[in-house]
Amino acid sequence: MSEPGDIATLLAAVLGDDGGPVTPPIVQSSLFTFDSYRDFEDRMAGRTDTAIYTRVQNPTVAAFEGLMAKAEVGEAAVGFASGMAAISSTLLAFVQPGDKVACVEHVYPDTFRLMERMLRPFGIETAYYPPSRFEDDPDLLEGAKVAYLESPSSVVFQPLNLRRVAEHAQRHGTLTMIDNSWASPVFQRPITSGIDIVLHSASKYISGHSDTVAGVVVSSHANIARIRDLTLPLLGAKLAPFEAFLLTRGLRTLSIRMRQHEATANLFVDRLATLPQVRRINSPGANEVPGLTGRSGLMSVEFDDSVDIPRLSDALKHFRLGVSWGGFESLILPAGVALAQAGEQNSLQKFGVSPQLVRLSFGLEDAEDLWADFEAALTKSVT
Repeated sequence: MSEPGDIATLLAAVLGDDGGPVTPPIVQSSLFTFDSYRDFEDRMAGRTDTAIYTRVQNPTVAAFEGLMAKAEVGEAAVGFASGMAAISSTLLAFVQPGDKVACVEHVYPDTFRLMERMLRPFGIETAYYPPSRFEDDPDLLEGAKVAYLESPSSVVFQPLNLRRVAEHAQRHGTLTMIDNSWASPVFQRPITSGIDIVLHSASKYISGHSDTVAGVVVSSHANIARIRDLTLPLLGAKLAPFEAFLLTRGLRTLSIRMRQHEATANLFVDRLATLPQVRRINSPGANEVPGLTGRSGLMSVEFDDSVDIPRLSDALKHFRLGVSWGGFESLILPAGVALAQAGEQNSLQKFGVSPQLVRLSFGLEDAEDLWADFEAALTKSVT
């Protein structure tokens, strides 16, 4: 593709040029049979790739996977039942006891919990570093099997120069993986910067309608084949045909939705910067790092102590309290709530986040309506 965001035009390439339905049909079948012993034998021996069982392969899912591979400029893709299924299945396909993972700080909290509560007991060690170390220390990745990245990172949204990190990783033979859910392929295509594997929580911008939980991984044919051979069938977190149908629908409007999210985010960044109660705005914009061509609708804002965060949250009318993001609705998520987990103490200190920080996800409502709502709620929340 020549233009970032040129997603909708890819559908014809996935469906082919021989006419037929403009939307991939939902093939709601668990089993696919064969006309002959020879056909069955060829498929089981890997000489053909026709569908056999939906836990590992389905035509509707394959159509979505093909579209995602093209969107991220990768060779192949594989879908999963959730973003965490994509993350865990990808990591477990490439690491084993004794391996080391270098992970960016402020990673998605459930990814952090996966590293600490599951991988570490299995003998897979993870060390966490700020983006500056990944960029500036050419030997940081020496001995690391995997570099696990987010750009920008979760909660505080610090971006990475991915090309520089990829160069360091290639020098040490380190496999690079990145969660690209924030930018989507509209605003960032990590594979073009040398990153090996791109993951998405497709529940977010790829779906865009807050009605789908899914994940997807894009990479080379060899890397995707390894995932398909090992963790997709054995862990079983497959993407269902109906969810794949919904994700293909979402991809058709991804470009135009991302531009609307960006326009609202730009308005908020400009106006929040003038408020005395605002300590910091975390929202990287276009060209802040090489390869990042736009600002998504997810940011965080740290207020001073004069702002009562619970009161602000309750005073909002257009912003709802909730996890997730990337849909048509606007959301607010206070850090003190987002990072709390039953049985975990001092979560904010653990993640290095201020209790005065809130995450905002801008939906598709009118930007001026959202600003009027936020400004009025903030006025009510200042003590």
